[in-house]
Amino acid sequence: MKMQMVPRVIAKLLIPFILLFALYVQFHGDFGPGGGFQAGVILAAAVIFYGLIYGLPLARRAVPDSLLEVLIAAGVLIYGGVGVIGMLLGGNFLDYFVLDSDPVHGQHRGIFWVEVGVAVTVSSVMLKIFYMFADRANLEDEDVTDETGGGT
Repeated sequence: MKMQMVPRVIAKLLIPFILLFALYVQFHGDFGPGGGFQAGVILAAAVIFYGLIYGLPLARRAVPDSLLEVLIAAGVLIYGGVGVIGMLLGGNFLDYFVLDSDPVHGQHRGIFWVEVGVAVTVSSVMLKIFYMFADRANLEDEDVTDETGGGT
């Protein structure tokens, strides 16, 4: 699809709105349907869509594997860090009410950061899975070349 002009133009128009919708789902998760998991999947879908239209090398240049691996760990650390901070402030693990002097604000703050951790981890894992499956075609091509004697 790299040479198809219509899908490329449509992708350039849609991807910013997909990313904006992911942010909406993330920040609206406290008040209605949505949250970190859904936002993470939508965010990853935008990058996967970019990769399908413009090619995997450009997607990997935009979001490299090394960044994904850091983000996977960072998301888990954000999630767990909220729980540990709650424990350090005198509550139980993931007790949000201790995160602020007003328990309601503490709940909102805790839920927000937990959902951010989930969104970061989910989007990174989804992209890592996509990259791994997309690389299978390259690995199979190398195996066929090696078997026919054309490889190194």
